[in-house]
Amino acid sequence: MNYEPELQFARRVAVAAGENARRLRAGGIAAETKPDDSPVTEADKSNERLIREAIEREFSEDGVLGEEGSSKAGASGRRWIIDPIDGTRDFVRGNRFWCVLVALEEAGESLVGVAHFPMLGETYWASRGGGAYGGEEGAAGRLRVSAASTLAECVFSPSGLQLPKARPYLPRVMDLMQRCWSVRSYGGALDACMLAAGKAEIWFEPKVEEWDLAALRLIIEEAGGVFFALDGSRSIARGTAVACTPGVEAEVRRAFAIPG
Repeated sequence: MNYEPELQFARRVAVAAGENARRLRAGGIAAETKPDDSPVTEADKSNERLIREAIEREFSEDGVLGEEGSSKAGASGRRWIIDPIDGTRDFVRGNRFWCVLVALEEAGESLVGVAHFPMLGETYWASRGGGAYGGEEGAAGRLRVSAASTLAECVFSPSGLQLPKARPYLPRVMDLMQRCWSVRSYGGALDACMLAAGKAEIWFEPKVEEWDLAALRLIIEEAGGVFFALDGSRSIARGTAVACTPGVEAEVRRAFAIPG
């Protein structure tokens, strides 16, 4: 099925939200702390309103789920999943790795997914069965994961290791880090997109939500990568995420004791 209208909409609204956040931050930004200890700013809330209102105008029958509280069941069986600013800590500190994530889901599978990085001038996107694309503005191309087949060739990108939920996995993460060629971490979403682009091979997140993963899982899989939670399923609702290039999937599963 062709999801081009939905994909073009998602790309357009993600870019609009990125510009909105840049404008708001230029005027000064303050962060509040949510009950889960994560930060939130007026830009997060404003972006979610912007995206939700655009969805309601163009796809009024679809449902919506957003990190900052948007929740609508919809009548179509489809649902837009929004992370208005993924990487709010980076956004607050002035780092460039934050992004806007927009995905459309039906029956647990993402149909389109977009990750837009305003400060890097990069956008990554995919549609179910249509491949993954992305890179710098004006130079985007088809994405393919790397052909690495041993851990000694891999760039490993673990994220969120400071979180309490990471503690049970730290010995396994440290062991895997020691066996890889290099370790780099850019906050999650950029790590995932670098994996899809063949610039990294393994990505790990010990604590994630559906809005963190709906777009990224699709981009990774359409680029030829493998995605799974620590329970071995492909679900984005299990709270954990691992992704890798197929050549090292067996070793990564063994490293985390994940059923295959």
